[in-house]
Amino acid sequence: MESSTAKAPWQTGTGTWFRRYHDSAPTAVTLVCFPFAGGSASYFFGLSRLLAPGVEVLAVQYPGRQDRRGEPCLESMTALADGVVAQLPADGGPFALFGHSMGAIVAFEVARRLRDTAGPGLPAHLFVSGGLARPHRPSGSTGAPGPGDILAHLREMGGTDERFFTSPELQALVLPVLRADYRAVGTYEPPGPERLGCPITALIGDADGRTTPEQAATWRERTSGAFDLRVLPGGHFYLDSCRQQVADIVASALGGGRLPPSPPRGPAPQDPAR
Repeated sequence: MESSTAKAPWQTGTGTWFRRYHDSAPTAVTLVCFPFAGGSASYFFGLSRLLAPGVEVLAVQYPGRQDRRGEPCLESMTALADGVVAQLPADGGPFALFGHSMGAIVAFEVARRLRDTAGPGLPAHLFVSGGLARPHRPSGSTGAPGPGDILAHLREMGGTDERFFTSPELQALVLPVLRADYRAVGTYEPPGPERLGCPITALIGDADGRTTPEQAATWRERTSGAFDLRVLPGGHFYLDSCRQQVADIVASALGGGRLPPSPPRGPAPQDPAR
């Protein structure tokens, strides 16, 4: 007979959509993390390391990248959110959602689906990082920017290794993924005035040229519960240098209190576009 604390398959990180990097306590709240456009699950390795064992991180792996490179990319928020929800049973225990940039919108859409199918108690919390409640279309009205537009946008946001811009090999690997993700953002139609029942915490870098604190504050309109806005030092990828602060915010919001700094355990794996 299985133990009452045995983890469901989706919690072990063995499914198609989720990656699990560190062990956690049996009573840990699960935090499902959604990457930015062009990003991969490994971006959240460092955050997982800081939050373990009190909070268990499951990082979402979108199709078309890293170990899912052989699969076609998905080009709509609907397809991305539906794919996650299909492997995220409502009876898997308490969990929260964290999305950065494009991932904030995917996380919100997953939360909407859970509200409609699993009731108002799930998710326990939604964290939206560096993302707009009403995203801009990245390039005109087609939602399908060309390579030049994508490269210019990456330079504008910062945080991408300069070697990427001079490497045709890396660009050949990453640009198709980025183009699909940009199409998903560019064709996304936000829902009307509706609210989630869970608390929302919005996080943003104080030098983010893509999202201002005022714009991030509009996430308040998406919940009937508590709302919190945290402004941290840095640009659009403030998380790179503020992981400990973000871990503390997440742990506190989920009832885990302040986490002590973790000892060094080696560098996190990097995405090609980072």
